[in-house]
Amino acid sequence: MPFTVLAIAQGGRLEAEALLLAASLRENAPALRLILAEPQPGPLWPGDPRLSPEGRAALGALGAEIRPLESRHFGAAYPHGNKIEGLAVLPPGEPFLFLDTDTLVTGDLAAVPFPWDRPSASMRREGTWPVEEPYWPGYRGIWGSLYARFGLDLESSLDPAWPEEHWRRYLYFNAGWFFGADPAAFGALFLRYALAIRDDPGEALAAQPLDPWLDQVALPLVIHALGGGRPGPELAGLDGATTCHYRAFPLLFAREGDAAVALFERIARGPLGPLLRRHEPIRRALDGEGARARALFDRAALPRREREIRQKLRAEGLWTR
Repeated sequence: MPFTVLAIAQGGRLEAEALLLAASLRENAPALRLILAEPQPGPLWPGDPRLSPEGRAALGALGAEIRPLESRHFGAAYPHGNKIEGLAVLPPGEPFLFLDTDTLVTGDLAAVPFPWDRPSASMRREGTWPVEEPYWPGYRGIWGSLYARFGLDLESSLDPAWPEEHWRRYLYFNAGWFFGADPAAFGALFLRYALAIRDDPGEALAAQPLDPWLDQVALPLVIHALGGGRPGPELAGLDGATTCHYRAFPLLFAREGDAAVALFERIARGPLGPLLRRHEPIRRALDGEGARARALFDRAALPRREREIRQKLRAEGLWTR
């Protein structure tokens, strides 16, 4: 079934990432429609968050459709909220795949057999939320309070392969990609849950940080409410051979596969190069720091946590964002 890819694009870092995303999509899945939601100036965005004229023209030449995103609830105070409000720019009733802008399309994304009636999201995550605190109610207490608050059945969302108080037992995603059959229904529920949690966390969440985790707190509830859950084997190409959510350019070189690094270098050294090199982390990666970061790590035996990779890169003076 045809579907639309949605990402967020604005001036600065996200502009460079959007160019790489759009170029990689056109190379590996040229039939797919790409819509970029662009935050607009307004009360929630000090300054002008829009794309540069050169970036806008280059993205248009790559086939991307740029649509204005009017921030009514989040804005600069919580830019992760763009992915929640951005769903409103999509045509309702048509399947969508949201991708974080810091993603490369490394394979034929159009061939992935998405089960549109069963939404899901990325499992490339760590146990970042909730945070264990003294006297906290535990994983079950926190997730149970959220499911009960929104009238959802916690038990049917659990993975019984994990113990009661292990974070993996509970439905938790990275919001780097997620999909659904109808962006209007998905977006309305996402916004409702996120605002309710932000504005009134409740007793169980009183000591829990919600910035930057709010989107990843609400997302499992949305997916479960819409009849979805953990991704099945048919989606293994996402965060695999088909997409690469690299998160930061030093991490791309440090931990990602050869195909993703080669794709990045081919695009960044091609016609888009002068525009991409305006972004310092890309310029530094191309001028030798990427190769240095890659030489620091064995991709077959990476540190267990991303934080350890970042710490080593910082120690070597190779961290940029």
